[in-house]
Formats: sequence, C-alpha cells, structure tokens
Amino acid sequence: MNTNTETLYQDNILGNYGLPPVTFVRGRGTRLWDDQGKEYLDFCSAIAVTSIGHCHPKLVKAIQEQAETVICVSNLYRNENQARLAQALNTKAGGAGKVFFCNSGAEANEALIKLARLYGCSVSGEENKRYKVVCAENAFHGRTFGGMSATPKGNVQKGFGPLVDGFLFAELNNIESFRNAIDDTVAAVFIETIQGEGGIFPASIPFLQDLRALCDEKGILLILDEVQCGVGRTGTFFAYEKAGIQPDAIGMAKGLGGGAPIGAIWIRDDHAGLFTPGTHGTTFGGTPLISAAALAVLETIEEESLLENVSRNGEYVLQKLRELQEELPDYILDIRGSGYMIGIQIAEAPLEVVNELRDQGLVVPPAGSNVVRFLPALTATQDDFDEALDIFKSVASERAEALRAKVDA
Repeated sequence: MNTNTETLYQDNILGNYGLPPVTFVRGRGTRLWDDQGKEYLDFCSAIAVTSIGHCHPKLVKAIQEQAETVICVSNLYRNENQARLAQALNTKAGGAGKVFFCNSGAEANEALIKLARLYGCSVSGEENKRYKVVCAENAFHGRTFGGMSATPKGNVQKGFGPLVDGFLFAELNNIESFRNAIDDTVAAVFIETIQGEGGIFPASIPFLQDLRALCDEKGILLILDEVQCGVGRTGTFFAYEKAGIQPDAIGMAKGLGGGAPIGAIWIRDDHAGLFTPGTHGTTFGGTPLISAAALAVLETIEEESLLENVSRNGEYVLQKLRELQEELPDYILDIRGSGYMIGIQIAEAPLEVVNELRDQGLVVPPAGSNVVRFLPALTATQDDFDEALDIFKSVASERAEALRAKVDA
C-alpha cells in the first residue's frame, strides 16, 4: 500500500466510508489492480456502475473524442448528444415520454419525489393536500433529505432529523399492505423494482402487476427506482419489463454512464408537462461529455448482445449458487436476485467475509445486515463467474466450518 496515499486520505478526506487499506490504480474489463500490482476480479463494479467493464475501448474513445470537441454547455442551450441520449432512453422506456438528466441516482430520486408533489398538487388543486408518497419497508432511495426520508433505515436517517414529511411505508410484495397505506392524501407509490442496498429483494411479477392496477384504481402515480437494477443488469434493459407493466416514471443512474457520473428520470407524456421552466434544473446534468459516454454504453449493450449475456450467465450462476447452498445450508441461507444482480444471504454480518474475499482476489459489496452481492460488469463471462464461485466457495466453506466449531464449543 502507498503510505503517502493513506496519509493523504487520513489528513484530508472525511472518514464516512471506513476505507480498507487498498488503493486501486488501474482497471480493464472485469479486472482491477492495486498499487502493489495485485490483480482482482471485480464483482462490485463500483456498485453496479462500470456496466461495460473498466476502460471499455468504445467508452474511452467516446470520452476522448468528445473532450476534444466540447465538454460542457449550459442546459439553457441545446446539445445534440443529450437529445440523442434522451431519444434512446425514451425508446427503451416504451416511448411517449420525456427525459431529464442529472448527476446521480439520489438526484434522480429527488426529482421523482418532486414529480409526486407536482402531481398531487395538480390533481387536488392545492398544495399540502395530496402530497404523500408510499414507499416500501427496507427501501433505499439515496442520502438527500428527500431520499433519506423515503429510506426507513436508522443508519441512514440518524442524526438528520427532522426529515421531510409525507412518506408512508408498506411491505414489499404485499399488495394489501400498500392498499391499506393509500388514502386521499397519497400522490404516488415509489419503490425499487429490486431492493439493492436492503439486501437484493425483488418485487415479484404478480406484485408489480397488482401495484400497477392499484395505482390506476386510486388515480396515483407508480414511480420505479431502477438506479441499481436498471440499464441491463437483470437481462432486460429495465427490470420492470419482466412484469409487462408501464410505470408513470422511472429513475436511473449507476450503469448508465459506465463509470461517468449521470442520472436520469423518464416521465410519461401524461405527466411530463408538470415540469415547466423554473420547476427543476441542474448545472451538470446531460453535458455533451457525459451524454457521449452514456450513448457509448447503450451502443455497447446492443452491439455486444449484453442483455443476452446477462440472461444466460445469470441463470448459470444462480444455479451454481443454489448448488453451493445445498452444500452449506447452515451458512448460505438464501440466494436472491436476477441476472447480474445477485444477493447471497449468509449466517453472519458480511464485512469480514467481504474483506476475506478481497484478500483472495474477489471484490464484492455487502448489502443489508447479512448479504454479499455479485454485481459484475454486464460483460462478465462464465469463466469470470467460475473464478468468482471458486473463491467464494473457499471462503464460505472456511467461514461455515468456523461457525460450526464455535457453536459446538
């Protein structure tokens, strides 16, 4: 480890991440290298961000060429890349909508919360009458004040009260729980199609279909947070597509820029007109540079058939993990997820396990209180998964044996 880098961090950077003693200096595809030359298989992907792998040639070329032309113009003017990217995302979402660009998933979700407020004001004819939003228990929607208020987690909210008023919570995959939470003060339902930070809990297809029908019945918006599960991570461009429904609005970010910072929301034309000049804005959202990067990501997903790759290998690794679960049933408690968004629920807190996996050359993120995630680039191959599975099996077997010994003692 470069001690100078460590000192610079200690002296100058907030300690809110609890960083391990590792400094990454280079990445290619599904691989990372630290400043000591050690190679790692990256199944974190900057938490579902480097969607087409590190330094994909098409992405690098798009950024280089755009950086030599124009990097940023104000959103008070047009830029062609932004318009082309919006058209592409509108097509992915089914058309008949409008797109707004920002810089992150948290910003996208904040805009979606503002959409719910605008909609409630529009249909009720006044502010503060129909403004509430029903979210799911165990949700995570970001760390802005709106995002925190929509995230019912003590570790996220503690120390920041009072939070934003108007958020209610119901049980994911329990349609009656959502029905009971909705009254004439509610403007929208806002959920993750697959809960990511909460531990990889997918909304079931029947639940999403019932929720769409319930929102139609009550005359409220169905808003989906696809910040982590969108942009191809489940084998369809958006995770909700498998349910055959159409939401009223979608939030996205993470994998959209392939590592470049971008967020976006899509809103159905029925409601897009609620945003008028002055109601919302951003300085850096959808710049020519960032839009060029995102266009390169979308083109790569199409050209390299990455959705098919995710569907095929996602089923493969789920099967392999379930076989491992049968070998270690007291340690691997559950396998959840879809495509390249997989949660492995284990019989202990995940941090030490994540550290051991990293020491063995596999980088993965934790989730919830006892989940390890597999979030590789969409380019990851079956060979990559086999390597990851070998490392995970080795560590899990040792941890399971240690836990059994502790119980026996």
